[in-house]
Amino acid sequence: MARAWPGVVEHYAEWLPVTGVTPRITLLEGNTPLIRSEHLAQRLGDGVALYFKYEGVNPTCSFKDRGMTMALSKAVEEGAKVTICASTGNTSAAAAAYSTRAGIESVVLLPDGYVALGKLAQALAYGARTLAIDGDFDDCLALVKAIAESYPVALVNSLNPYRLQGQKTAAFEICDRLERAPDFHALPVGNAGNITSYWMGYTEYHEAGVVDARPAMLGFQAEGACPIVAGEVCERPETVATAIRIGNPARWQEAATALDESGGRIEAVTDEEILEAYRELSGEEGIFCEPASAASWAGLKKLAAEGFFEGEECTIAATLTGHGLKDPDRAVEMAEEPEKAPNDLETVAKMLGLA
Repeated sequence: MARAWPGVVEHYAEWLPVTGVTPRITLLEGNTPLIRSEHLAQRLGDGVALYFKYEGVNPTCSFKDRGMTMALSKAVEEGAKVTICASTGNTSAAAAAYSTRAGIESVVLLPDGYVALGKLAQALAYGARTLAIDGDFDDCLALVKAIAESYPVALVNSLNPYRLQGQKTAAFEICDRLERAPDFHALPVGNAGNITSYWMGYTEYHEAGVVDARPAMLGFQAEGACPIVAGEVCERPETVATAIRIGNPARWQEAATALDESGGRIEAVTDEEILEAYRELSGEEGIFCEPASAASWAGLKKLAAEGFFEGEECTIAATLTGHGLKDPDRAVEMAEEPEKAPNDLETVAKMLGLA
């Protein structure tokens, strides 16, 4: 019998800052699918192999679970009784779930009116004390940092170094699956923890000789929330992609380093481009992701239109950070009404072009 997947901390323990006495606070996150594109890859060029790392099938339906299993495992090891985070949604769901799993309390600060219902519902269902703050994500992050500095609570935002340690395991999984590193890795950029952690993972595998190269990192921000692209803090970030609606990324410098060291690029994509990519991923590949996730595909299309991949024989991995049901309101808003039909076999068959 094949060994059951134990979660990322146990599976990659030799690559993580854990010991035999570190508790494994896990919901069996990780081991997510790397899905080869059957249709969309053709738009990038004949020699392109495109794979989507679908993180939406993690336990709370986003990549945040990878970081949270590490953050909570170390928090419990260090004796924490309460966790706190600022969130645009996905972090709150993961923090609440893993805190509950660990048997400790969680507190979540959210920007009032800017979090998708699917994400807020998760945090509440997992039992988090949830406060909607009159401000944006950056205001919430400043508050939780101040609270964590003054009171005995464990901060579990991506400022927590253990979060990045857990998230880097996605890079390991991609290399393990491909038996090499991809040539390019595309992903959405919000708070910039994910691009930082992927680069960390690829670098560690490369330095250990597991893979013989590292990918160029391709990061994509929403046009209304693109501080790294613009080179300045975005005071009032606005985008339909709520998961990356961040004006002052916590890991800005580390992301810049990853882009520079990898020879990569960071670009902005419009909300219209993001929503078009969102529809294409579900309608043409059968992969339902949240709007922010689609920024990776939107960005790849944009680069392809500029001839970036022209004549390239290359492998691209693109991270889809969260499940489409994270933002159910958007999915419903963009869906077409079903056709009306009578309860009649012959009529229904004719409508379907079968008769």
